[in-house]
Amino acid sequence: MDQRPIGVFDSGSGGLTAVREIRSILPSENIIYFGDTSRVPYGGRSPEILLHYARQDVHFLRSFDVKALLVACGTVSTNALPVLAAESDIPILGVVEPACAAAAAATRNKRVGLIATSASVRSGAYERTLAAMDSTITVYAGACPLFVPLVENGRFRPGDTVIETVAREYLTPLRDTGIDTLILGCTHYPLLAEVIAGVMGSGVTLIDSGASAARALRQTLSDKGLLAQRASGTLTLYASDQPQDFGALAPQFLRRPLEGAVLPVDIERY
Repeated sequence: MDQRPIGVFDSGSGGLTAVREIRSILPSENIIYFGDTSRVPYGGRSPEILLHYARQDVHFLRSFDVKALLVACGTVSTNALPVLAAESDIPILGVVEPACAAAAAATRNKRVGLIATSASVRSGAYERTLAAMDSTITVYAGACPLFVPLVENGRFRPGDTVIETVAREYLTPLRDTGIDTLILGCTHYPLLAEVIAGVMGSGVTLIDSGASAARALRQTLSDKGLLAQRASGTLTLYASDQPQDFGALAPQFLRRPLEGAVLPVDIERY
């Protein structure tokens, strides 16, 4: 038993899709979430800058004596996770390996698609991970750089002409490869699940990377004897810029009202 909180971070609000799953399957855990809204999106950054940002994010969350960290950001997971994990004495999990495991289990024709930020696609991390799991799987990857800013600005609902037009442009080439499974390689993308499914069709299974990572986190905490025991856990949200705007959008990701105000943090101090 370990009553310390779990830390979760992302470049913005997308990681709250992982938090939603954590709260569903680990209701006794306290969660500290940081959204780096002053520097969102991370997707076009260099690996060096991403590592610098990620170290600051980790340093901030570790100030709360967290027992584990979930990097609910595909871009950081693909570009910086090995370094972060090597530098840490607590478990640090990302979204890549859990999502790949779910995709490998789901695919029937061994043709798996990936949509993610430009930095994640450039890293090749999903391809390497899937190849290690099943060398017969072929991966078709596509960068979707406009998805994160559109989601952060509330443009994710079916019927929105802008997001549907962008989604068709990004996704039609992937659909035409004949994939039967598509990894949503950024935790912002589950809010686009209906829009994405509308383009891909019912024959394509969507893999929610944040939800997959949350289940891996539960297994890790259980294996290490770190699960909390309390009646109900809490969620505390921090943002590095415009916490009011973050708070206005957060309930869409969490699918529930906020329990309190989003708190500001000067991330450059860390």
